[in-house]
Amino acid sequence: MLAAKSEVQIDNEQVRVTEWRLPPGSATGHHTHGMDYVIVPVVAGEMTIVAPGGERSKAQLAAGKSYFRKTGVQHDVLNETSTEIVFLEIELKP
Repeated sequence: MLAAKSEVQIDNEQVRVTEWRLPPGSATGHHTHGMDYVIVPVVAGEMTIVAPGGERSKAQLAAGKSYFRKTGVQHDVLNETSTEIVFLEIELKP
């Protein structure tokens, strides 16, 4: 599996904003979120989420339809589709 590409756009005392690009066949790698965060999809798409125990689920993304998650989420995010997935991750610093 290819590695997803990330670019930090803002990193200050309040927030860190990262643009994530997942080409087809790529993944973020298993990780644990250390801060509350908001995801803002730039394009519509479908991500595969893999939990620590290996359980898989699908997440539908709609461009511009944000969602929020709390600190501590653990997962790997995969793009098993034929189109690139692009989203902004906005981490809220304590």
